[in-house]
Amino acid sequence: MVTEGAHPPKVIVTKIGFDGHDRGSRLVAAFLRDAGMEVIYTPPWQEVATVVKLAIEEDAEVIGISSLATDHLLVPRLMNALRDAGVKDVQVIVGGIVPARDEKLLLEAGVARVFHPGTSLEEIAHEIRNLAMRARAMREKETP
Repeated sequence: MVTEGAHPPKVIVTKIGFDGHDRGSRLVAAFLRDAGMEVIYTPPWQEVATVVKLAIEEDAEVIGISSLATDHLLVPRLMNALRDAGVKDVQVIVGGIVPARDEKLLLEAGVARVFHPGTSLEEIAHEIRNLAMRARAMREKETP
């Protein structure tokens, strides 16, 4: 849980690639906003470089990628682009239709968590709060 006086978790909710089905991502973004988080929502069809730039500009703690097709397979490219940009503390999560073999690939690439259909919005919000705390702890550790 975020401590008293701390700013709310800052999360980007986005879709990369060509998957334009955004109903789920809009629902999650609205729930997170109603739960007190600062949400930066993008329209679908974002490019990896755009998401990295946005994460840096917004000082995001968590990036949530929604995938209903196979666009989650672009997430390892996002993880590499974040590392190449020197962004090591932003936590990345993926939600949607992700086969088990692809989930393993995502976790190995550095994704913090994969959510599947049926995961409660409360569980997603709880995990984002925890991941935001992890991102903050990493940032504090890096600050001299």
